[in-house]
Amino acid sequence: MALPNRIQQYLGRFSFIGLITAALFFAASVTPSLLPRNIMVQGLLSGFALAFGYGVGVLLVIAYLFFELPAPRRKLEFYAKRVTVVLVAIIFVVCLWHMTYWQNSIRELMDMPPLQSAYPIRTAVLAVVFGVLLITVGRTFVSFCVWMSEKLNWFLPRRVAVSLGVVIVGLGTLFVVNGVVARFLLKIADAASLRADELIEEGWEKPADPMACGSSQSLVSWQSIGRQGKKFLLEGPTEQGIEEFWDGSGVSPIRVYVGMRSRSTPEERARLALQELKRVNAFDRSVLIVATPTGTGWLDPGAVDTVEYLHRGDTAIVCTQYSYMPSWLTILVDPTRSVRSARCLFDEIYDYWKTLPKDNRPRLYLHGLSLGSLGSEVSANLYTIFEDPIQGAVWSGPPFPSSQWSAVVQARNEDSPAWLPRYEDGALLRFTSQENMLDTGKRWGSIRSVYIQYASDPMVFFSPDLWRRKPEWLVGERGPDVSPHLTWYPLVTFLQVAFDLPMATSVPIGYGHNYSPKSYLDAWIAVTRPDDWSEEHRHRLLELMNGPVDEPDDGNG
Repeated sequence: MALPNRIQQYLGRFSFIGLITAALFFAASVTPSLLPRNIMVQGLLSGFALAFGYGVGVLLVIAYLFFELPAPRRKLEFYAKRVTVVLVAIIFVVCLWHMTYWQNSIRELMDMPPLQSAYPIRTAVLAVVFGVLLITVGRTFVSFCVWMSEKLNWFLPRRVAVSLGVVIVGLGTLFVVNGVVARFLLKIADAASLRADELIEEGWEKPADPMACGSSQSLVSWQSIGRQGKKFLLEGPTEQGIEEFWDGSGVSPIRVYVGMRSRSTPEERARLALQELKRVNAFDRSVLIVATPTGTGWLDPGAVDTVEYLHRGDTAIVCTQYSYMPSWLTILVDPTRSVRSARCLFDEIYDYWKTLPKDNRPRLYLHGLSLGSLGSEVSANLYTIFEDPIQGAVWSGPPFPSSQWSAVVQARNEDSPAWLPRYEDGALLRFTSQENMLDTGKRWGSIRSVYIQYASDPMVFFSPDLWRRKPEWLVGERGPDVSPHLTWYPLVTFLQVAFDLPMATSVPIGYGHNYSPKSYLDAWIAVTRPDDWSEEHRHRLLELMNGPVDEPDDGNG
């Protein structure tokens, strides 16, 4: 058979209802989500939406036939198809026409330059090619199911054969995808992340100061510390810089970082971190922060530098690495890594800290960004610290699996939005965003904890049930960095926000998953209550911090 005839027969087997729903899903997919998208991301997203839409249409047809509902009369079907095609074509063209406007509605809110064009035609072509490829894979799966069912039908009743055939082919496909394809892709991602973790930039040398972590006198080998750990130890405020900022006295901040290769287990890394803290006299400082990094082991300079300046360097920050993959990928592989690491480190530090005289020990705080927030927020067991409490915490960009964050958001005061909750009277826990919302005029307690979250952060606001339920952050007043044109569509919005996840740090500082020094500064001021701090100091520090900022975790926390 000639190739064109084969193609014609293949195209002729497409479902009319499936194609209509595919076109509607495509149209919905080009509407705005939380983040702006480039042509490649939009094309792939729309291709997925197109394939999902086609599958939904086919399932609707199967359900209609299964219930043996009457077929429409031929004349009605004739006109209904043509009217449907016209209406869907209009929707399709209108959505393509508005693509650039919708993308710019997000970019404007994020202080990004507007697009001259979102290239709708190119996007549509890319989406159709990718969508047809996915549909072909799906049809191949169905063909295998039919083949298996026919074989089983030789000795089993038809319905039993069909059901069993689908189960067998489905389990086989799942095994191949999870056991072979996914494992292969994860190995590639793991190897790439490991190589990135081992990279050393020009000029990076072992610290000469014997009191520095990673030095020749340190208990932590310099070679065992990954790229993000080395960056954390080598960069940041110096004693001279702090003295210049304060026009007076200052000390060099203490930073302790234990890499994954420093010890083989979280427990051993935590013990090593405590030994190193003792060696460098970290418990003589006024502020001690137990920090949990992002998936790649990154600590945001905007978070750690600000608190060191606030307290004239009289601080110690300790951190242990638990992964070298981006947070969004670590969540897929093993989201409990950060929890285990954070708990081990906190327990080790806290058990020693509480033995020290209360009037002669540092104030103890927690900090975590992204996946680090997930681990940090549950590291200090309430019943463990009830008798001798810590002083507070600053968490930013809590990812959607965060149990404590989720429980607080669900229990928020009814008159507060999900993207900026108010919890009870705010004496223990408060939320803030781009603008400082921490000074409510109400009483703060002795333990002060803050969540920083941006309404446009997909790491925070993605949810597995987005496919079937409108999210609370789209009900009522929406965040200042969320497009007014963002509309929830079943399945499609799930895909949109899922595609936003890997792009969460592709936007300017202060939006998405890129948290600004200003947000951290406001949080640390409220939580740690530094001495001799003024509004003038705040403006000067923000000017100092608003220079070049380190890359945000090489991939979304």
